Amino acid sequence: MITCVVEYVIDPAKIDAFERFGRRWIELVDSHGGTHHGYFLPAEGASDKALALFSFPSLAAYEQYRTLFGADPDFIEADRIRDDSGCVLRYERTFMRPLLPGDQKGYRARICRRGGPFARSYNRWEDARRSGQ
Repeated sequence: MITCVVEYVIDPAKIDAFERFGRRWIELVDSHGGTHHGYFLPAEGASDKALALFSFPSLAAYEQYRTLFGADPDFIEADRIRDDSGCVLRYERTFMRPLLPGDQKGYRARICRRGGPFARSYNRWEDARRSGQ
């Protein structure tokens, strides 16, 4: 499994457009073989930083997803939100792999008790890890 971490510098005055952009990409990643872990937006004080995290079963699966950029009408439409609004000033993409605490059962129990998208993401990650991906 590979996780993409995208660090954004955004225009704080255009946070609504950035949220529209983010919601659309969550849908696209999830519908094209990935698991989106969400966008993390400024919460307190003045900030122009935001993050997105999403995973694919492998780098090859991510590269297959990337072939849709500039070709698939839904991908073009999602990028147009960013381009037309100017909500993203710049971004940087980094690929990472998870390193979880040694007590994975305890960690999984804490995550799954909370429910929601992180529990689903963790369960998918754990299933992939167990199957050797």
